[in-house]
Amino acid sequence: VRLVESGGDSVQSGGSLRLSCVASGFTYRWYSMTWFRQAPGKEREGVAAIDIDYNTNYADSAKGRFTISRDNARNSLYLQMNSLNPEDTAMYYCARRRAAWSGVSLVRADFDYWGQGTQVTVSS
Repeated sequence: VRLVESGGDSVQSGGSLRLSCVASGFTYRWYSMTWFRQAPGKEREGVAAIDIDYNTNYADSAKGRFTISRDNARNSLYLQMNSLNPEDTAMYYCARRRAAWSGVSLVRADFDYWGQGTQVTVSS
């Protein structure tokens, strides 16, 4: 199993970014996926999740600003982030849900494989 994120960058407050995650080594369409983030000195937190039926769930901090999507033909996961603010500064990770055919989750313990992360920095 391999997950590779990209798209992180440094942007100014109010800007937008689109993160991507390419998966390999497993049957991607069978698994729910989630974006997590971790800021320095803070716990890793779930930001946005999508399941195999394209149901989604968002952390309160992401609602109305972030959109998660997936393309099963490309084994890819995306996170469109708009209206970014300095509090969004973190390393962002994509993760695979431990059990196949499970629903959305933002709980770290529910995930078994993680990418290496992509850094998002938002300046005021």
